[in-house]
Amino acid sequence: MAGGTDWALAALLGAVEGVTEFLPVSSTGHLILLVDLFGFRGPPGRVFEIAIQLGAILAVCWVYRARLLGAAAGLPRDPAARRFAAAVALAFLPAAVVGALAHGTIKGVLFSPWIVAAALIAGGVAILVVERARPQPRVHEAEAVGLRTALAIGAFQVLAMVPGVSRSGATILGALLLRVDRPAAAEFSFFLAIPTMLGATAFDLYKNRAALDGEGSALIAVGFAAAFAMALVVVRWLVAFVGRHGFAPFAWYRIALGAAMLAVLSIAAPA
Repeated sequence: MAGGTDWALAALLGAVEGVTEFLPVSSTGHLILLVDLFGFRGPPGRVFEIAIQLGAILAVCWVYRARLLGAAAGLPRDPAARRFAAAVALAFLPAAVVGALAHGTIKGVLFSPWIVAAALIAGGVAILVVERARPQPRVHEAEAVGLRTALAIGAFQVLAMVPGVSRSGATILGALLLRVDRPAAAEFSFFLAIPTMLGATAFDLYKNRAALDGEGSALIAVGFAAAFAMALVVVRWLVAFVGRHGFAPFAWYRIALGAAMLAVLSIAAPA
């Protein structure tokens, strides 16, 4: 039975998810590291870490509700709205296919603190390289991302199947390389997160439905609420921040965190 510590940890992990989901620092990587560090006893199969992402996704839907509802209302008559919807759907497709085919391998093999730490460092270096060498942007609005560009961004998202890579980081870097401006890249990553995380969570909950009980569902609900509250703040803040400062600060954070975790894991490893 869950104790007070488990409830507090569920709230803490939800808050961390909400803060990190849309930053290019890997929310899943942070959750894996913290779950192992604190010995959190959530639902089996890492379903807690996946399911609470819905709280962050709901925050995006709320913050961008006017644009999302406007696009949905325009689908019957507005070609631009249809192109935008098609772009998000195309970008979602590669991760949907690879995730469905490789779900067992991803969850059973790649969810390791060692892999997370190494991916954090590698991703940080990649951000610094792309920030320095990115081409001059040609796309300045998320709704203006073309279909071929969207599909290519979706291919980059597949890299985020490796915990620690960061879904937002992979899609944003891909967009930058494809000449999408920083704020537009961040916003397109937000919109792409909606079908991606909805699909991943639904698939994961279905796979682990037999292992879920009332207690596990309650822990997920606590993490969900905390993720929603924190993501509301981060989503509003991030676009303005990257417009002024770029993504390099997140790169240095990733490298420092990954190096620290490798040091801790090396010390804690049995001789």
